Amino acid sequence: MQTKLARFTREVVALAQKAVVGNAKPAVQRGTGGYADWVIVSIHGLKTYLDLPYRRLLDVLHEMPRIARILGLERSQLPDFTTVCARMQTLKMPLWRTFLRLSAELHDTGEIQAIDATGMDRIAASQHYAKRTNYTFRAVKTTALIDCETGAILDIHCSMTQPHDSQVAWQLLTRNLDKLSILTADKGYDWELLRHKLRSEGVKPVIKYREFGWHGVANNVLLDDTIYHQRSNIEATFFALRRKYGEIVRARTWYGQFRELVLKCTVRNIELALSASNA
Repeated sequence: MQTKLARFTREVVALAQKAVVGNAKPAVQRGTGGYADWVIVSIHGLKTYLDLPYRRLLDVLHEMPRIARILGLERSQLPDFTTVCARMQTLKMPLWRTFLRLSAELHDTGEIQAIDATGMDRIAASQHYAKRTNYTFRAVKTTALIDCETGAILDIHCSMTQPHDSQVAWQLLTRNLDKLSILTADKGYDWELLRHKLRSEGVKPVIKYREFGWHGVANNVLLDDTIYHQRSNIEATFFALRRKYGEIVRARTWYGQFRELVLKCTVRNIELALSASNA
């Protein structure tokens, strides 16, 4: 009988192989080729799942030959922790986004989706360290699109600035119009052009109006409260992400932090799918 960790590892490996172009490469390339991209992606998935730093993760894998073999490696072939860390920075963002998309496809999504934003803190070790590495931001603005029925995270958008929610929304939704049926959001996404664009694509917007006058109040009265209150599912998703995978991002570069957040969302999707299959 497979352990939960073994099942998770097999699922991560399968998705990583699909996400990487040219995944017919063997797990270990001889000569100067190094490790296949899907191996590095899979190890990062395990790192997030086990919540271990790079050094300890590789130590743990050395003591788990069965898990290492799922990665196509013997214990003597496991990469050094510095290789795993460095390779995450070289793998491009489209690969990680594809990884997230494939994990979302493990779920049979429902009719209602929700969008909202939160801040994921980046806390440096000290003020001296923050100044030396030029950290001038305190949080990564993270906008997520989820399916309300399954809790699966369909996509995310990350920013180091504070763009208005309505402007980020269309950029994020454009990539996922084929997954949308009914979209619910709070007043931060109150933009009439956004509603018009969604309707033109066959998506029903259930977005709260800002009540600057009678027009906004009247429109809010006409909203379907049952659908709108499904939006609370995304708050539960943010809470679960923070509780299970930590409240801060630790990568030193902004693009590394984006990759870290995408990876956390991917691992959560896989865990939810495995839990649903056991139910």
